[in-house]
Amino acid sequence: PLPEVTMSLQFSTTLRNALLAAVESTIGTAPTLEIRTGAAPANCGTADSGTVLATMTLPSDWMAAASGGSKALAGTWEDLTADATGTAAHFRIKAGATCHMQGTCGMGSGDLQLDNTSIATGQKVTITSFTLTAPGV
Repeated sequence: PLPEVTMSLQFSTTLRNALLAAVESTIGTAPTLEIRTGAAPANCGTADSGTVLATMTLPSDWMAAASGGSKALAGTWEDLTADATGTAAHFRIKAGATCHMQGTCGMGSGDLQLDNTSIATGQKVTITSFTLTAPGV
């Protein structure tokens, strides 16, 4: 038999931008972002884990228009009064009770960047950076 040939898929920028637009439209307007302690669950279908440190409703149009296969946060993402004390480690973005996206968070590392990972009850928590990049470059 012939050996299996694998190749990396390549997508046009137009397709990559459309994929990113579909992410925001599928999740919907004004989803909830939760900042949590501990490791993220195995996947979005798995029950929440860790303690909720901060909860924020994202802006109605929460991501900027996709450009060049990337899409960054839009508007202000912040919780004026944190829910609990702990170290931020992962996040979940939800529409209602449904988790649509999760990842790591940190300062200088992680999928989502915070102004501070050491959160105290009542403090203001601000997201400083979040960018989605579509595959297929």
